[in-house]
Amino acid sequence: MPVRILHSIHDVTASDWNALDLRGQPFLRHEFLAALEDSSSACAETGWVPYHLAMIEGSSSTIQAAMPLYLKSHSFGEFVFDFSWAEAFANAGLDYYPKLVSAIPFTPATGPRILQPAQANEASPTLLLKSALELLQHHNLSSMHVLYVDEVSRNQLIASGREDWLPRTSCDFHWYNRGYQSMDNFLESFRADKRKKAKRERRRVVEQGIVFKTLHGGDLTRELCEIIFAFSEHTFHEHGHEHYLSADFFYRVAQALPSQLMIKLAEYQGHAVAAAIFFVGQDTLFGRYWGAAGNFDSLHFETCYYQGIEYCIENGLQKFEPGTQGEHKIARGFEPTLTHSAHYIHDERFRSALRPYLQRERRAVDKYAEAMREHVPFHRNSPGSN
Repeated sequence: MPVRILHSIHDVTASDWNALDLRGQPFLRHEFLAALEDSSSACAETGWVPYHLAMIEGSSSTIQAAMPLYLKSHSFGEFVFDFSWAEAFANAGLDYYPKLVSAIPFTPATGPRILQPAQANEASPTLLLKSALELLQHHNLSSMHVLYVDEVSRNQLIASGREDWLPRTSCDFHWYNRGYQSMDNFLESFRADKRKKAKRERRRVVEQGIVFKTLHGGDLTRELCEIIFAFSEHTFHEHGHEHYLSADFFYRVAQALPSQLMIKLAEYQGHAVAAAIFFVGQDTLFGRYWGAAGNFDSLHFETCYYQGIEYCIENGLQKFEPGTQGEHKIARGFEPTLTHSAHYIHDERFRSALRPYLQRERRAVDKYAEAMREHVPFHRNSPGSN
């Protein structure tokens, strides 16, 4: 069964790609990947060259297995940091870039990386990964990295490569819906002092006259997309960074996935002053970007976190991934959660050196997550305190 390299997601149809089991995640849909390409967000100029793999049966268009894959000339926009690895290669006189990366560009969201139909051939993942490593060897690349991988794909990697794939663990902060009936019901699970602080933060936003609108992709004009993106771009610039994406990308996604792009728009005296950009999955809300036109007390916490939690409760979503890192999220009800990646280093010397380093790093991450759990705001008999 041949494995094809897709140098554009448009090399297969949306219906064929979306027929794979994407676990309800919007970032894996053909439309999202196409918007990245068509807006020039993921292309050779930005260092994200599409190299998707697709195993296609015979002369049909049925995809038996696939993997989102990119040839990378840098490590930006991945959120699993390996800059020190690149430096070590350079010190040894070796090239670390280009490398292969299986991930969604600029999107630290856990999900499957080996995609199959619902009725899957058990041998397909092994064959697909074998082809990926043959591609790496054929082009004499340094490494392949599978980032923010879910448990199913992680187990498939381990089964196919045994000791060759090096596991790596990070800690982010996620919110879990434990059957909350309302926002007040959720805050009742907090200890009294933490609940008082959270309610005070929310009250400050109301007292400033801020009101919120919930918009979805179908509500957005190109002009409104540009306004929302400008808030986010301004925040990036304040921190000394360039935005990875563009207003054109968000407009394309809004048109292609109207129910899965969600915006919380904050208004003051009838004018938009801030916005947070979310994506809605089958059972998970994903927070992506935010920005504001001015300084308003507690507006960041309300727009990015409390509004997202309230949306999850109202719509029956079970999980909220607000983005990477951020210990300040704990006080708002987010819990330390381990996220995973897997790495294949072609040079056996570096692979052998990295293995004990990653084992030590895992112990440190476990210890950090355990320490962070001591600070969750829930009272002792609340499920979130376990």
